[in-house]
Amino acid sequence: MSQSLLYAFIIFAVVMFFTPGPNNIMLLSSGLTYGFRRTVPHIAGITIGFAFMVGAVGLGLGTVFLAYPILQTILKYAGAAYLIYLAVAIALSGPAKPGEGSGRGPMTFWGAAMFQWINAKGWVIVIGTITAYAAIAQFPLNIAIQTLISLLVGTVSTVVWALFGTALRPVLTSERLVRAFNILMAVLLLASLYPVFMDA
Repeated sequence: MSQSLLYAFIIFAVVMFFTPGPNNIMLLSSGLTYGFRRTVPHIAGITIGFAFMVGAVGLGLGTVFLAYPILQTILKYAGAAYLIYLAVAIALSGPAKPGEGSGRGPMTFWGAAMFQWINAKGWVIVIGTITAYAAIAQFPLNIAIQTLISLLVGTVSTVVWALFGTALRPVLTSERLVRAFNILMAVLLLASLYPVFMDA
């Protein structure tokens, strides 16, 4: 096992997971709007869904995308359309009312897990992980290591972002402030689409 490459991959994972992107922006907004406890399924969906994606692509699913490049294009634009929908939903959401049980709630486990497959930043991380750091160890041990590190770093990152949003709840106390914050998050979410269209 290459220890230097392993350390380099850990640094890569920390930088990529902790920097702003669609997942982190949505978690920040969800933590503020719904609180940490209601955001836990969203956190679990991201971390488990993304780790599964790393493992699946590393174990051979990536060859399907090489054989059929049109699938990448479809996923890219489907992801962009879904992010636009999510940005609008976030921009229109206000603080959750006590005992509120109907209407739009935080993203579900399965929704967050499936979102990873159309998340442009997620694909950048997966491709970088599988290609640049493949020599960490012999196959398939390298994929197991990459998947485990992605799961661990992803868990810490998502929890931190959701807690940060939750910590803002006592500060952003009025409905107007929460709506303004969510509009800002929606704009940042839309800005995360810039690399998608620049790569078109």
